[in-house]
Amino acid sequence: MIAAVLILLSFSSFVIINPGQAGVLSILGRARDGALLEGIHVKPPLISTVDIYDVTVQKFEVPAQSSTRDLQDLSASFAINFRLDPTQVVEIRRKQGTLQNIVSKIIAPQTQESFKIAAARRTVEEAITKRAELKQDFDTALGERLEKYGIIVLDTSVVDLAFSPEFSKAVEEKQIAEQRAQRAVYVAQEAEQEAQAEINRAKGKAEAQRLLAETLKTQGGQLVLQKEAIEAWREGGAQMPKVLVMGGDSKSNVPFLFNLGNLEEAPAVQ
Repeated sequence: MIAAVLILLSFSSFVIINPGQAGVLSILGRARDGALLEGIHVKPPLISTVDIYDVTVQKFEVPAQSSTRDLQDLSASFAINFRLDPTQVVEIRRKQGTLQNIVSKIIAPQTQESFKIAAARRTVEEAITKRAELKQDFDTALGERLEKYGIIVLDTSVVDLAFSPEFSKAVEEKQIAEQRAQRAVYVAQEAEQEAQAEINRAKGKAEAQRLLAETLKTQGGQLVLQKEAIEAWREGGAQMPKVLVMGGDSKSNVPFLFNLGNLEEAPAVQ
């Protein structure tokens, strides 16, 4: 019997702290200074207890609300990655106690205050367009506030960023107006390009007429007139003439075109 008691007392005189953990030794209900880090530690049997804390990375999602510099409502949800400082778990045990208390009484309120600091520095539009800067200000404020509680912030991420319904409607109307303005600019540019094309076509036609007039003044002018007459006849749907007879003054007349096919189709005269 005595041997069993001694064995029990010997086993209760040691505590093992695993990797990723830190312990706080309390004797007769009073926390002793100095955290118990990983390894085997001796403790007084029967009158002492050891509280184990997880000091690995943990993640909690925390909501926050604030107002921007232009007094627009802004709400967000942050995912906070943090871990407890192993060397400060004794103070954490004395002041906050459990992990649930740490999250609800320390991390959540400090997240709210840090978001207010970051949001109040910019307008709601700047919160949208400069979201990275908003997060940076938030991270800086939160890290400084939680450090004094023995909480090390490793990373944060903005899970959600929402605005008031009134502002969302105003943004939608602004986008619609911008799209209409862009459409109007496109239509105006298209009309301008079409007008320029008409001008270019008119210039091209005038240049062609000028060249034609100069050609008619040369000795080959009659050939040009012949070509114009043949092309005009083709466009009318007629067949090519089988006979081309020049008539009139050779300096100015357009050629007289005579189709022998008409003679073949005409009835014979009795």
